[in-house]
Amino acid sequence: MLQALQAAHRPLAGGRAAAKPLRVLVLGGGGPLGSAVLEALLAQAAGATVGVAVHQPITPALRGLQAVQHDAPNLQAFAPEAAVLVFDRMRHANGRDDAFVRPQPADVLALAQQLFAAGVRQLVVAVPHTTALLPQALLRGLANLDEGAVAALGFGQLVFMRMASDAPEPGDAVLPRVWPQRLADWVLRQMRLMVPNTELPVRHAVVAEVLAHVLYLLPTVPQATRVLPPQLLWHAAQGAQLGPLLKDWLAGSPLPPQPARTRQGLRL
Repeated sequence: MLQALQAAHRPLAGGRAAAKPLRVLVLGGGGPLGSAVLEALLAQAAGATVGVAVHQPITPALRGLQAVQHDAPNLQAFAPEAAVLVFDRMRHANGRDDAFVRPQPADVLALAQQLFAAGVRQLVVAVPHTTALLPQALLRGLANLDEGAVAALGFGQLVFMRMASDAPEPGDAVLPRVWPQRLADWVLRQMRLMVPNTELPVRHAVVAEVLAHVLYLLPTVPQATRVLPPQLLWHAAQGAQLGPLLKDWLAGSPLPPQPARTRQGLRL
């Protein structure tokens, strides 16, 4: 929340606002990343109208947020110009997130078709990937045929976000009660030794702030399908100025050089 509030006092990346306020719809606003995306979009709204797709009527807790029933008539009535698909994990928060639409990776094409039919022409898809296991060529390319089919639908602006695997943030995890599970988790933590610093997960607030900056900048740049690589998110997590970083990336400039790969210390 602090990062979102701080973002409200910063100008949009590149020093330019969108030509007109957008109507933005978020699908997947209930999980840890999804809720951070909603906060960041509202903090940087610049007059935008932000909606979140729900299965049942709710009263949003965030000021300025609208709940939009996920069906064709309500989507048409909301008339979104831009949308965000967030693939997120559940928080097990006593059912509080059950009202929110929770996209599944297999549904990306069907959801994109539905959004396109509702008038969306700017789409950002947050796709978590374990980047250490991906071939280098896929870090800046489409990951599967579904994403290729989404790109063929005709969106004016389409961005796929690449990020490291979505590890729990402090306070998210619940210690397992059985020792075999604790042992398995300890072994998995040691595998972090094999993951470079540049491909470790970044905090949800950082991902959300980058996503909001990119979304609001899209109307000011040439139409294209882009893949935002995890290295850009890593630079943002290190405190890089988002304005110049995103302006250069959207213009097609290469990302700044990364430090040499280092090994993580052992955690017991």
